[in-house]
Amino acid sequence: MTSGTPTTTPATTPAAAPAGRLAEGTGQGRTTIAASVVQKIAGIAAREVSGVYSMGSGASRAFGALRERIPGGGTSGASTVAGVAVEVGEKQAAVDLDVVVEYGVAIADLASAVRRNVVGAVERMTGLEVIEVNISVNDIHLAGEDDNRDEVPVAPAPTGRVVE
Repeated sequence: MTSGTPTTTPATTPAAAPAGRLAEGTGQGRTTIAASVVQKIAGIAAREVSGVYSMGSGASRAFGALRERIPGGGTSGASTVAGVAVEVGEKQAAVDLDVVVEYGVAIADLASAVRRNVVGAVERMTGLEVIEVNISVNDIHLAGEDDNRDEVPVAPAPTGRVVE
């Protein structure tokens, strides 16, 4: 480094960015975006669309509901990414979503709206090109249906009072 000319490594080399992250090389530094960030953005964008009741398979929703009832077990981030899987490369991302839709909603139209919202949010916020959004509709929610049917029943906490 005695020549006085700074050297930089291009961001496109494999060692420049770990797998699953975006590397943007500029003369002023590098930006990396974790796959979990893309996952969270996609989950929030999918839930914003009217007609999406919830995300995830029945088992993952039941497990998440149980985990949220345990003190210290539920985290706000866990429910945000339920039903969302992503693959992130240096410049592109692919998203897989598991959704539960409201009864009466046109599923094809809903899927198109979810795709538009997810692609728009991820591309705008991260600069990644979203190459695909795969949507699996796992269930339909009926308005009068018991919302707790997939959840494990939990007994009320003891109050210490004797009830006769």
